[in-house]
Amino acid sequence: MASEVKLFIAILIVFLIFYFVPFDLPIVSESILNGFKMLNEYAREHVLLCLVPAFFIAGTISVMLKKDAILKLLGPDAKRYISYPIAAISGAILAVCSCTILPLFGGIYKKGAGIGPATTFLFAGPAINIAAIFLTARVLGWDLGIARMIATITAAIIIGFIMELLFKEKGVGGFVQTTSDGTDNVKAIVFFLLQLLFIIVSGLKINPTVKYSSLGVLGLSTLTMAVFGFEKDQTKSWIAETWDFAKKILPYLFVGVFLAGVITKLLPQDVVVYLLGKNNIFSTFIASVIGALMYFATLTEVPIVQALTQLGMAKGPTLALLMAGNTLSLPSMIVITKLLGKKKAFTYFGLVVLFSTLFGMIYGLIA
Repeated sequence: MASEVKLFIAILIVFLIFYFVPFDLPIVSESILNGFKMLNEYAREHVLLCLVPAFFIAGTISVMLKKDAILKLLGPDAKRYISYPIAAISGAILAVCSCTILPLFGGIYKKGAGIGPATTFLFAGPAINIAAIFLTARVLGWDLGIARMIATITAAIIIGFIMELLFKEKGVGGFVQTTSDGTDNVKAIVFFLLQLLFIIVSGLKINPTVKYSSLGVLGLSTLTMAVFGFEKDQTKSWIAETWDFAKKILPYLFVGVFLAGVITKLLPQDVVVYLLGKNNIFSTFIASVIGALMYFATLTEVPIVQALTQLGMAKGPTLALLMAGNTLSLPSMIVITKLLGKKKAFTYFGLVVLFSTLFGMIYGLIA
């Protein structure tokens, strides 16, 4: 229901823009046209061979890969050198997005993960969502996509350690341990890898004949395995979960892409250059704060950041905005404060801004 309300609000905002804005002004007309142009570009270049396979992968992760073992590794009996890396990468494994990270965070925190691994999971989860990483790489460049993944994982682990050291809190309680069929796990992993190879090959700059032949083989293999490799109920659940991801994300993404196209024309370039145009501490810090305060629906940060980079945003602030933008927003801050209390919550918020700024500066200097 909450996602439907957010979608209604987004559509209402677009409607009000169309209703009240005087479109006879040249700059407004150009902005609207640029929004549709950017939407057309995304639909042609990024939806079919990037987002659609990513949604199927997310469906595979949700339905066919076992989550219980991962959650067990975040529990109080796990070694810290195991629980922290697992917490940092489990966002990709569990396919969490910005709308589901908060209840999952609350669940693992209350079940005994402790504040360290729990906040590591909270920070890294949405940012290394497999769809987000591939869309970042396809649209903004593989160097930024890889930098985003590495910086997010590293910062998440450091933030978790600091939170645990400051508040001296380790996990209490436990996780329910379950057993699973090893054969099913092997089939699910093979199925997952076939889809992962498809999305990787789709982004390669290679001979078109080789590329599309490989995509055909991988697509046919995936389809064959989906039909004959699993029980019908599993396959139906996989398709249903894939569709659920798509309908929750694509409408927001399309609205975000359209608004990003409008912003590119309306937002004064000199303002962006002044605030975000340099790889210095001021610009990177401002980008981190903007990211922490803004709400980005899943994947919408990519077209918005793309629009800002076209207006002159530097590389360091770009990474800082991506890191803080997926992790925090004003609504999420309210929920986190209720879960952790003011002292822990505001310490976490400060650490997110600090390390987003720090890694943004490092990337800006070496990129």
